[in-house]
Amino acid sequence: MTETATLHGHIRRLEDGSAEGKLQRSYEGHDRVAVWRMLTDPASLAQWIAPGTIEPRKGGKAHIDFQDSGIVIDSAVLEYDAPRLLAYSWSSGNQPLRPLRWELADVAGGTRLTLTVRTPAGEDPAKACAGFEGHLEMLAAALEGVPIKFPFDLFLAARKAYNEQLGK
Repeated sequence: MTETATLHGHIRRLEDGSAEGKLQRSYEGHDRVAVWRMLTDPASLAQWIAPGTIEPRKGGKAHIDFQDSGIVIDSAVLEYDAPRLLAYSWSSGNQPLRPLRWELADVAGGTRLTLTVRTPAGEDPAKACAGFEGHLEMLAAALEGVPIKFPFDLFLAARKAYNEQLGK
């Protein structure tokens, strides 16, 4: 059964053919420090995205290994301002930059996370944003102490909805 996606963001094409998606989630009952830990602590990363490490400084290494898929992120930390801002590229080696920018802000009763995802021209931005819709759902579950597997039905529905935003 395929579900209908409730998107937490929007996506747009830029003049150079690349695309930018902005996804936003609020995590009630979880302060910025708790959400930041999920973005940067190796044990926490493994609960919602994949095993990895983020060196806590600009210029540090961001290494996340999606073992079963063969995808490995191995890039530099582009921005680091704990517990508010983290940016690195969703790429390795000589691959084109695919910047990810995680911003945290206090809101009444919790934390708002804004994720900006950029994809190069010729890539599938709907797939990238849909993947992060799934991972942000996994982050919400992990924050509640009940990690879940990747929600593939949500991914499929979100990919379709993001493609519709792009006029496909």
